[in-house]
Amino acid sequence: MAATLLGLTITSFGWLVNLIIFLINEFNIKSIAAAKISSVVNGCLCMFPVVAAIVSDSFFGTIPVISSSAFISLAGIVLLTLTASIHSLRPRPCENTSSLCQSPSRLQLGILFTALSLTSIGTGGTRFTLAAAGANQYSKPKDQRSFFNWFFFTMYLGAVIGATAVVYVEDNISWRFGFGLCVAANLISFVVFISGKRFYKNDKPLGSPYASLLRVIVAATLKRQAAISSKEEDYHHEGGEKAMPSKSFRFLNRAAMKAGGDIEPDGSVCKPWRIATVQQVEDFKDVVRVLPLWSASILLSTPIAVLISLTVLQALVMDRQLGPHFKIPAGSLQVIILISTCVFLILNNWFLYPLYQKLTRKPLTLLQRIGIGHVLNILSMAVSAIVEAKRLKILQNHHVIGSSVAPMPVLCLFPPLVLAGICEAFSFPANVALCYQEFPESLKSTATSMTSVVIGISFYVSTALIDLIQRTTSWLPDDINHGRVDNVYWVLVIISVVNLCYFLVCAWFFRYKNLGDDNGQDDVSASTNFS
Repeated sequence: MAATLLGLTITSFGWLVNLIIFLINEFNIKSIAAAKISSVVNGCLCMFPVVAAIVSDSFFGTIPVISSSAFISLAGIVLLTLTASIHSLRPRPCENTSSLCQSPSRLQLGILFTALSLTSIGTGGTRFTLAAAGANQYSKPKDQRSFFNWFFFTMYLGAVIGATAVVYVEDNISWRFGFGLCVAANLISFVVFISGKRFYKNDKPLGSPYASLLRVIVAATLKRQAAISSKEEDYHHEGGEKAMPSKSFRFLNRAAMKAGGDIEPDGSVCKPWRIATVQQVEDFKDVVRVLPLWSASILLSTPIAVLISLTVLQALVMDRQLGPHFKIPAGSLQVIILISTCVFLILNNWFLYPLYQKLTRKPLTLLQRIGIGHVLNILSMAVSAIVEAKRLKILQNHHVIGSSVAPMPVLCLFPPLVLAGICEAFSFPANVALCYQEFPESLKSTATSMTSVVIGISFYVSTALIDLIQRTTSWLPDDINHGRVDNVYWVLVIISVVNLCYFLVCAWFFRYKNLGDDNGQDDVSASTNFS
């Protein structure tokens, strides 16, 4: 599965990172329109994993969904390669002496958008479904957490290769050759996965778990006036198991309480939307317990998304020369985050986590790892603000405000990017592992896709935040030498500190479902009791 993930990630980043340039240069699409298309594609890539998770959990299981999605991705990248190879599938290039460019025809746009849709659906269908399928191969939570670390390492490694090597080929050799490399990577991944299918442990879906969750809400609402019983026989069970529902979120227990006409004399359910089983109620509670912690991850990822965008603007007005013959591309700085994440995923798994356990005689829990990520995120934003303030001061001292380049090396931007990468190394695998561990068995694919939803929401929130700052302040003009990007970073520091406080409150009230597991038994936590 690691080889499959690596190849598919190289494929997706190989075409996605350079999509705007491809649309502008090869399809004569205006820059703003190309940026909007890229934004839509990015958003879809983050949301499609949820659709794949629903289909996987409800109907087919992870292995068939991954197989079909990898094939769909392959068909899409093949079609995209054809658009770069066949002249009739794209408009004629713009003349150097003319500002008029031929617009793509409806047929050319139709083929292009079909290719982008197929690659987006295929990539979304495999990205986090692979995480659920891989974790399903292990029975011990410790092994599952180790797998998630390696999953993210492989994903970031593939992203680095795709965003550097493949993009370099596209820019300096040809689009056809670059996309051809993506086809090869996708094809190899597909063949490897299909060849190993017989060795995988395939999870069997038990029907739609979402109907069961919705049934709990409806039944609890319809019985909201009923008094909560403390007798075990008053609750509906299934499969012979007898247990009282937990005391947390007690108002939901009404959904499992028997009422007149709900149950037939033979024990079958007469009105399925008026009653749920105790297990269904407990499954719903498991999801509700995790959601506050999951929501804290949105504002954990948003500052990183803003950092990536603003770092490119800063790099454009800094000295990017590295030696006499090489200039660092401004858009490639995000690779620093990917590389630092890969490095610390290895360090965490092989050195830091075992060292912590050896010194304290207890493991670093998932919530503690996420909390470390929050702290590192704050440090990253603070260092970014300090670096930008220093850059503006150098500009003032040298009286070069308004010039294109400041006498400050772009390497000064590396420390906050490295901190952001370390933040992701701690927080992202832990968030995925937390959702996977705490979600019901029927929602494992959905659990792993929750991180993708976080990334998608953070992408849109960061765009809205930048737009709000532009509208209400003068900190982000077109020429940032006349702005105060450092103030933007300090705002992100404040937002991140408030979000950390929110996370700590959620963590304080959170209780791991598996208290006997080595993951959470030492956490300071308490169950939330609502009646």
